[in-house]
Amino acid sequence: MNIFAHAAQLEELNTPFALTNILETSGSAPRHQGQMIVKLDGSIIGTVGGGMIERYVIEQAIEAIKQREPRVVKGRMTRTGPDAMGMDCGGSMTVHIDVFGLRAPLVLIGAGHVNRAVAKAAHVLGFDITVADAFADSLAEEHFPQGSKLILGNTMEEAIDKLTINSASYVVIATNHQDKDAISKVVKQDAKYIGLMASKRKVQTLFTHLRNIGISDERIANVYSPIGFSIGAETPEEIAISIMAEILKVKNSAAGGLMKDDTRINRKRLVLIRGAGDIATGVAIRLHNSGFKVVMTDIAKPSVIRRSVAFAQCLFDYSVTVEGITAKKADCSNSVYKLIDQGMIPVLVDEQCTSAAKLHPSFVVDAILAKRNLGTSKELAPHTVALGPGFMAGVDCDAVIETNRGHHLGRIIYQGETAPNTGVPGNIGGYTHQRVLRAPHAGVMHCHVKLGDIVKEGDLIAQINDTPINAPLSGKVRGLLNDELEVYEGLKIGDIDPRGEDADHLSVSDKARAIGGSVLEALLQLEMQS
Repeated sequence: MNIFAHAAQLEELNTPFALTNILETSGSAPRHQGQMIVKLDGSIIGTVGGGMIERYVIEQAIEAIKQREPRVVKGRMTRTGPDAMGMDCGGSMTVHIDVFGLRAPLVLIGAGHVNRAVAKAAHVLGFDITVADAFADSLAEEHFPQGSKLILGNTMEEAIDKLTINSASYVVIATNHQDKDAISKVVKQDAKYIGLMASKRKVQTLFTHLRNIGISDERIANVYSPIGFSIGAETPEEIAISIMAEILKVKNSAAGGLMKDDTRINRKRLVLIRGAGDIATGVAIRLHNSGFKVVMTDIAKPSVIRRSVAFAQCLFDYSVTVEGITAKKADCSNSVYKLIDQGMIPVLVDEQCTSAAKLHPSFVVDAILAKRNLGTSKELAPHTVALGPGFMAGVDCDAVIETNRGHHLGRIIYQGETAPNTGVPGNIGGYTHQRVLRAPHAGVMHCHVKLGDIVKEGDLIAQINDTPINAPLSGKVRGLLNDELEVYEGLKIGDIDPRGEDADHLSVSDKARAIGGSVLEALLQLEMQS
């Protein structure tokens, strides 16, 4: 059997392998043409010449299989220089590595009309199909595409026990009366996708059952049910298209929705928020949950103290999640759209908001809260909103939101300005200025506690260079700057909440949530007026 016949056989069995092919050689290369199959365990069929160059190609092939991406590698049979293999032959070799046998595994539990239609749709899309049922007649080969693996059990639970379900598996449960048994077993597996075909009423009953048998809400939330996209599907074939569309959305980490609503084409829902601190994050969450596409900007090293509820933290940690929404650092406009497609919020380093000219958002929200205007104007977008003092609605922007606590918190102003800055922090437990930590002089921040720690009055919280910063009162560390950050005299570096354990440092504050609601109302109002 030649190497290509072996490759075809492995492909048919959906066994992961890499096919390596010599593209180019020079000098004293061990071979000038040839192919080699490399399996995930390192075993090979064929050769590209042996020796150290072949061992290197095998290592690269295994990496390519794991990463599911082809690559080109080059080796030089020299002891020094680029791509050196530690050899004396003096030649070089360039090898292309492609990966195969990586069809996504689709497990269909139940062999009825819907899953038969799903199998046919999935076969065309290149999935590796396994079907399980407890009725032999339902599993007749003529019902399923060629190559489908058919698993029969005396009971549905026994059939499921014969299956291989792992983190790469996509599972669809569509049974007549055995969905309770099926979901009870499958929900415990770490599948990439679990879809359950059931009515809305039955979903509630089944999910209640899962909670009663000790299944966590987190695992239950990962079950897609009712299954599929809402396209009015009625026939098994229509339902299959709906299900496979949802599976492809998960498989491709795509946002879903109509192509005409893609943010690259339709900017009507694109919002650029200047600033990514805790208040800006509360605004971003409210808008994101309301269907807006949000991108945020900030300085490279923002001085945000409530880091656990600030998307700005992703500029230090690359990624941060607040209330189930993930923000990631974006490097360019292309990565902005990719992250939006994945349902995330991109954060750009862009102090001057130059990205507005590239992204063309319909809305710009200034949430820097600098108490003065740092460059926001009505020319940045069709609709502009700003938070707090320093802006004149109707001149600098279209609307201003009141940020001072009290009766008017969240008030939307379309002509005029907000109340001036009081300079007094919000009152918590009778404390205002006392609970805020400020840098006594310029220097570098060194933290001695973590966000969420409970401290007593006088405990060492941080240092600015060699100057200790002690807790002014007992409570929870609700705010704290990033370690090693350069600070200036008077900068707010921390916050102690006197409520202690009762203080919640992991969710958006009431103030941020209220302001976020006002921003949402202002955007909808401005959009309606236009």
